Amino acid sequence: MEIKTAIFGSASLVLICASFLQAQQTEQQTEQLTASANSDSEAVYASPTFISGPTISARPDATETTASPAPVPAPVPVPPQSGGPIARTKEDDTWHIAVSPYLWFPGVHGTLGTNNHDASFRASAGDLLSKLKFGLMGGAEARRNRLMIPIDLMWMRLEDNKAIPFPPELTPASANVKASIFILTPKVGVRLINGQKFTADFLTGIRYWYFGETVQFFPDATLNFSRSQSWVDPIVGGRLQAALAPKISVTVAGDVGGWGTGSQLEYQTLGLLGYKLNPAVTLQAGYRYLYFDYSKGGSANPFINTALSGVIFGATLTLK
Repeated sequence: MEIKTAIFGSASLVLICASFLQAQQTEQQTEQLTASANSDSEAVYASPTFISGPTISARPDATETTASPAPVPAPVPVPPQSGGPIARTKEDDTWHIAVSPYLWFPGVHGTLGTNNHDASFRASAGDLLSKLKFGLMGGAEARRNRLMIPIDLMWMRLEDNKAIPFPPELTPASANVKASIFILTPKVGVRLINGQKFTADFLTGIRYWYFGETVQFFPDATLNFSRSQSWVDPIVGGRLQAALAPKISVTVAGDVGGWGTGSQLEYQTLGLLGYKLNPAVTLQAGYRYLYFDYSKGGSANPFINTALSGVIFGATLTLK
């Protein structure tokens, strides 16, 4: 009897809970239908509209069809300007700035002389690196629409001490040689092609050269001397960039100048492979070759023709 009573009580409890849940679900469905009806009525019964003159209230009319709002025109798609591995110009009338610190490891070879005498010289990148006391290399570029103003800077100071086999009657036994090289290249250019996967720029400007040499003899300082040469060359050139993959690009650039204004001739070629880490940072590696032929006219005057070439590593950081 107790078992039957327990079974009956449990069954009654289940029925009561089921009825309560069903009533609750019915109430929720009723509330949803009511809310939907209210939103529909709000859409049909518009708020009063005001015009100049007498005030007229809009009244619902069963036979009147509510006018749907005018569709908003879709925005015209604009091709991305900064996407992809190459830097495209932005037509936004705003200056954009990027800096490119780099390390160039050039070897050098050439000929120098004066008074109808000349001598050849050659040094590897390791030789120059072992004598390097200070170096600063980098570039920067400002762009606005299709206008661009790039600038490149290279400054190196080299120093070496050598024992000199002077004859016994001469006292100097060693010499300290210091050399400074400073090259500044400001340019201005215009973008001719601004494609999504290919860009082409025309560039022109100047290249300023400075070479300084100081030789100190020890212990006798009477033979010390210091000289320097500097000149400016006009140059013209260009730059091509192409996207090879979503994050990989190649850059080829070059310029030529001189034509007797400062040097007789100078030219430069550059090839870089870039990898875009993120929209603001691109890593680059490649090869750079720079040649100049400088003389002041006539074989009796000082002259030097030199080629610097080697691998280059750097990064381009977009600041703005």
